[in-house]
Amino acid sequence: MVSKGKREPKSSRPHQYYLGVDGGGTKTHIAVVNAAGELQCEGFAGPANPLRVGLETAVANIVKAVNEACDRGSVSRGDIFAATLGLAGVRRADLRQRVRERFVKSIGIRNVTVVTDAEIALYATTFGEPGLVVIAGTGSICLGRNSKGKIAISGGWGPLAGDEGGGVGIAQAALHSVAKASDGRGISTILSERAAEYFRASGPENLIVAIYSPQVDNSRIAGFARFVVEAAQEGDAVAVDILNEAGSELGLAACAVIEKLKLGKDKVPIGCVGSVFKAGEILTKPMIETIRTVAPDAFLTEPTMPPAQAAALLAMLNGSSADNNGTGQNRKR
Repeated sequence: MVSKGKREPKSSRPHQYYLGVDGGGTKTHIAVVNAAGELQCEGFAGPANPLRVGLETAVANIVKAVNEACDRGSVSRGDIFAATLGLAGVRRADLRQRVRERFVKSIGIRNVTVVTDAEIALYATTFGEPGLVVIAGTGSICLGRNSKGKIAISGGWGPLAGDEGGGVGIAQAALHSVAKASDGRGISTILSERAAEYFRASGPENLIVAIYSPQVDNSRIAGFARFVVEAAQEGDAVAVDILNEAGSELGLAACAVIEKLKLGKDKVPIGCVGSVFKAGEILTKPMIETIRTVAPDAFLTEPTMPPAQAAALLAMLNGSSADNNGTGQNRKR
């Protein structure tokens, strides 16, 4: 049940369900809620970032997660009235439209909205009120909204041009340090042994073969970030520096959004979403210190619910709007 009742979507369809999708570069999480906004069932599958895995694979993983959830919760797909898909990699309107068309064709729900994963994470944090969300999972991105409804974004450039502070960025920084240590260009670090073990190399000097294997994709590289966190928690100086820098970069992304939205004088909430935040204060301390250089009263918080569930509540809002306008059709005819 949504804790903030005044913002809870209302449905005139007591026997209908609403679908929310949170699709990232590593996994897909879907949630189905009933007409009261209560979580009915959940499902999980592989990545759903169409830029990284392709349109067909992304949609197939979403459908797989939906089927798993419906089977687990005894929900008929035909009773799902509306869906909101929050996906990484869909900033382009034409790609959102292509994803929507393919999803509708695959599953039959007509009332479908496709947005970025940052938008559903922001709703999970602020329920439409002013604030920001920073996502640091496989990649990284920051999204914010002010009291006038203006939206601003920073990051989300992907592994070639961005993703600072995300799993890929942290892992790449660690591999750079390992390479330097192996050559004698940098200080020694336990990350060398951890990297060899994770990427299944016989030793740090053979990582050059392992990390360029065709099987090592962005998801696999991002997974090494967990070992960087563990090394930092054990006191490895190189790992600590990497996470401090990652936190500062996430803070800079938030600063850019705060300045664009003129929120510097506000007590602005900043939601933290993604596996990277499991690092704790090693990451969040430099992050909030950076943010407070432009917004002294800003504070970090966590979403009140998983982004997938927030997406389902957005589907309720969108579904109610479509229903009131006489345009809400559930199944293709």
